[in-house]
Amino acid sequence: MKLYGIPNCSTVKKARTWLDQQGVAYEFHDFKKSGISEDTLKQWLSQVEWEKLVNRAGMTWRGLSEDEKAAVTDAASAARLMQEKTSVIKRPVLVKDGKILNLGFTEAAYAKLFDA
Repeated sequence: MKLYGIPNCSTVKKARTWLDQQGVAYEFHDFKKSGISEDTLKQWLSQVEWEKLVNRAGMTWRGLSEDEKAAVTDAASAARLMQEKTSVIKRPVLVKDGKILNLGFTEAAYAKLFDA
């Protein structure tokens, strides 16, 4: 299982803490250090709509120019933006065997996923 995110993101910290406390093994993928591959984004975008994967409530999105925001109109343009600015990806992304288990974090959602 892999958890994708940014280490200093408070939501990612909560997810990591929860997983650690429950004894759930996972690998952490740091967007800032490792980026995100085009193939991974294509795989994710085949499972969820790009509108759910792009965090339009976050600081990165709000910091974009109006032209940059307007240019994101479909999965392909969203993927380009997510590769350029990984902080715009909704996080954390919890993935197992290539399948997205959860976007974001709530204790309730994780508890349900792991029968905790």
